[in-house]
Amino acid sequence: MLKVIFGYTARIANERKLDNILLLMADMGREMIQADRCTLWLLDRESNELRTRVAHNVSEMRIPANSGLVGHTILTGQSVIIEDAYRDARFNQEVDKATGYRTKSILVIPIRDSEGEIMGAFQAINKTTPEAVFEPRDIEFLTLAAYYSGKSLEAAMLANEIEETQREIIFVMGEVGETRSKETGYHVKRVAEYSKILALGYGLSEEEADLIKTASPMHDIGKVAIPDSILKKPGRLTPEEFEHMKQHTTIGYNLMKNSKRRILKAAATIALQHHERWNGTGYPYGLKEGEIHLYGRITAVADVFDALGSERVYKKAWELDRILELFREERGQHFDPDLVDIFFENLDKFVEIKETYQDEGVPLEL
Repeated sequence: MLKVIFGYTARIANERKLDNILLLMADMGREMIQADRCTLWLLDRESNELRTRVAHNVSEMRIPANSGLVGHTILTGQSVIIEDAYRDARFNQEVDKATGYRTKSILVIPIRDSEGEIMGAFQAINKTTPEAVFEPRDIEFLTLAAYYSGKSLEAAMLANEIEETQREIIFVMGEVGETRSKETGYHVKRVAEYSKILALGYGLSEEEADLIKTASPMHDIGKVAIPDSILKKPGRLTPEEFEHMKQHTTIGYNLMKNSKRRILKAAATIALQHHERWNGTGYPYGLKEGEIHLYGRITAVADVFDALGSERVYKKAWELDRILELFREERGQHFDPDLVDIFFENLDKFVEIKETYQDEGVPLEL
C-alpha cells in the first residue's frame, strides 16, 4: 500500500496541471481500494456547485453543492459507505441517468486544504472484490491518499485560479483596445476562437493552442496609445497617419515584453508580429515566411478574416465570398499558405463562430 501511495504521490508532486493531478489521484484511489471508478469532486464556492473535470469514463459534470452523497459529505464533513446506492435517499440517480452507469456500492470522503476547509470530495464507486462492499479500512486508505496528495492538489488549484485570473484580465484588456476603435468585445472573442482552430489544425498541442487562444485578444492592445483622430477616422489614413497607426504593434509589444508569464510573453509576440506578411511586405520589421513567429502568422489569419467580415468606422462588412476570394489571392503573399489551407478546411467552424458571436446590429452577410 505504501508503495502505491509513494509511487503516485511522487508523480503528483512533479505535476503542475490540475487535470493531470486529479486523474493521478483518481487512479491512485481506484488502485488502493479496488474500486471500479474513482471521481474527484471539487467545490466551487462561487457558483455553489460540485464539479468533476476528471473522472474514470465520465466527462465533466456539475451538480448543486448539496446534491447526493457527495453533497452530504461536503456539508457534514463526514465520510460515508453505502452498500446499495439505490436504497439510500441521498443518492443522486441523475448522474447514472446521464452516464448510463449502474452504481451500487459507494464510498465518499472529504478532501481538506491546509486550513482544514473542505475543498472537495473523493468518491469511489463499486468495489471490485467478491463481496462488492467497501469497508472502514478503505476510508483509512483513501484518507491517507488524500492527505499525501492534498498539498499538490491545493497548489495546483491556486495556480489554476491565478491563470484563470490572468486570462480574464487579458481578455478584458483586449476588449479595451478594441473599444477605443469602436470595435466590440466580440471581435477579440472571435479572433481567440479562430486562433485555436488554426493552431490545432497546424498540429500544436491542446495546451499550446489554448495559450494562443488566451494571448491573441491582446493583439491590438497598443491601440490604447493611438490618437482618436487616427483611430476613429472614417476615411482613408494619410501616409503619415498610417505610419503612426503602425506603432500600435511595437507599443503593444513594449507593454508586455518584460513579463515572465508565458501568456503575456506570447501576447507580446502576437502584438508585435500579427501585421507581418508572408512575403515580407508587412510591418513593423518586414519579416517574411518562417522569420515571422507562428503565433503572429496564426493571429494574422484570424484577425483579417474577422476584420473583413465586420463593419468598421471606415468600411462596411465584406460578404463571405469576397473574403474567401481574398484569402485565395493572398495565400503565400500575405498569409502562411499552410494556414490558409487549414482555414479553408475548417471554414464551417469559422462561420459557426462568427454566427454565434455576432456584433449587435451587424448582420452576417453570406
